[in-house]
Amino acid sequence: MNLHEFQSKKLFAEYGIPVPKGVIADSAAGAIAAARGLGGTVWVVKAQVHAGGRGKAGGVKLAKDLDAVGAAAAGMLGTRLVTHQTGPEGLPVERVYVEQGSAIAREYYLSVVLNRDAGRVAFVASAAGGMDIEEVAEREPHKILRVDVHPAAGLQDFQCRQLAFGLGLSGAQVAQFGQIARALYRLYLERDASLVEVNPLILTGGGDLLALDAKVNIEDNALYRQRDLAAMRDPSQEDPMERHAAEHELNYVSLDGNIACMVNGAGLAMATMDLIQLHGGAPANFLDVGGGATKERVSAAFKLILSNPKVSAILINIFGGIVRCDMIAEGIIAAVKEVGVTIPVVVRLEGTNAPRARELLEGSGLGVIPASDLTDAANKAVRMAGAHA
Repeated sequence: MNLHEFQSKKLFAEYGIPVPKGVIADSAAGAIAAARGLGGTVWVVKAQVHAGGRGKAGGVKLAKDLDAVGAAAAGMLGTRLVTHQTGPEGLPVERVYVEQGSAIAREYYLSVVLNRDAGRVAFVASAAGGMDIEEVAEREPHKILRVDVHPAAGLQDFQCRQLAFGLGLSGAQVAQFGQIARALYRLYLERDASLVEVNPLILTGGGDLLALDAKVNIEDNALYRQRDLAAMRDPSQEDPMERHAAEHELNYVSLDGNIACMVNGAGLAMATMDLIQLHGGAPANFLDVGGGATKERVSAAFKLILSNPKVSAILINIFGGIVRCDMIAEGIIAAVKEVGVTIPVVVRLEGTNAPRARELLEGSGLGVIPASDLTDAANKAVRMAGAHA
């Protein structure tokens, strides 16, 4: 689960990480009042969306008077911000964050993330802050610093100094950096984060370090013990279909193709999508109904994929190990009868009670198209999708 910048900065402040003063607003008038309350002569108005690249997309504006604050907020609120991370549809801007302006001497990048190869939490830092870190890593990898933290020892002082010196910090700044790094590490562990990122971490004109931006992602599977953070979820920033799928304990990801997939098991789902692509088609989604799928969950999954207007064919690929194929068939029949289907449905069922499942489908009068194996199913789905498009 992603947090907004203003929510992440609230967390930062709780952990003693220095951040500029800011106030959230949902109207131009509210933004002006926020700026007036903050004081100063320069403010920054930031669109609150779950995506990076806001500055390049017009989602971060510098304002030198109150009228400019109101104009910036009015220009963002109620729009959909499109960045390189959102896709062409963008994300809705329902709130802006008004922040005191900061005098920037230098910018750095700093994040805490899991290094899956090493099985350890890693700090990643760079003196090229404020830029797309992926581009820096690709074009100038020598500018990326990393230290892996041993889980038993925790973050060590020498590692903080190693990063600070690598960023070109000196004197009191090294001690400040160490305090920030240790606070970020505690936040990462205690709040079950999957990513904590500061881009940029700035050196102010007065020589102090300040987190000018904040990004925190929380591990979904740990939200049951982070109830205060779970309450911060913003459904407007999530794909409606993916949110609906989560409510039924379905693993669903929207894609750009026109062949809907319903599969049990993530590996089999990936193989199914690969074969669709191999045979000239394009999958419309990743959908794993799980090994312990119920009739109700299958029915919900079928309705979900049918709600996508781009879909012109459906491929159902079920291998019945834990889950019974006849139960899957019952779910398909129930969903089709309730929703109604006008597009081709290709079904490949193998495993537990597969013969009984085929009997149920054949006797349903639904006109589903059977497939003998996965390659046959992919071929038929691609052909049917092309004919129905």
